[in-house]
Amino acid sequence: MSMTDSTEPVPVRSGAVSLILADSRFPGGGHVHSGGLEEAVERGLIHGTADLRPFLAGRLRATGELTAVFAAAAAHAAARGVTRRHWAVLDSEFDARTPSAAQREASRAQGRGTARAASAGWPSPVLRELLAETPRPHHPVILGVITGMSGGRPVDAASTAAYLAVSGPASAAVRLLGLDPLAVNGIVANLSRALDDVAGRAAAVAGDDPRDLPAPGAPALDLLAEAQLRHHKEEVRLFAS
Repeated sequence: MSMTDSTEPVPVRSGAVSLILADSRFPGGGHVHSGGLEEAVERGLIHGTADLRPFLAGRLRATGELTAVFAAAAAHAAARGVTRRHWAVLDSEFDARTPSAAQREASRAQGRGTARAASAGWPSPVLRELLAETPRPHHPVILGVITGMSGGRPVDAASTAAYLAVSGPASAAVRLLGLDPLAVNGIVANLSRALDDVAGRAAAVAGDDPRDLPAPGAPALDLLAEAQLRHHKEEVRLFAS
């Protein structure tokens, strides 16, 4: 049988997995979420790249840091092997650190989409156990599990989660405001050191008890998420969150 005839999944190296997960074309549903950017634009808070820069930096230090922490913790758990109950605890602890119901739903929607893609791309017993315990896992948890079960390090999972926290809204800004893609990419590139710092801090606590993990947050982002969901139900919006 030729390689093209085989239906068996091909093992993917951990570095490649991080690239696949961070790719905007990955079918995890991230393209329909703006991370609060659309609501901020609608309220006149963001007009151009000068406004976008602090928004992305703030989102990285809040949502990005939180998702990085839990992605790193999930990668650490997937690599060492844990009981099914651990996944429920990790997932519920992320829930507890996400006060906005709209943000919780957006995270679970992306988590479920990512889980479906992962089940088709590289199924594993670890993934099956996670989904048996939490059928709609939070997005950073499933990101970490995929990374850890493929041999990736907690810092790899954290980097992916942190990057997605800013790359999604950055892409949304181009579509919503017609900004120069090169200028927007430059803003994201200038966050490289901050991204590394966030990933490093997340990896440092990856082995901690889930109940002791950090809980960074930003009330303004929570309020934007709630407003976006309400308006999305009332009128046509480009993004679900």
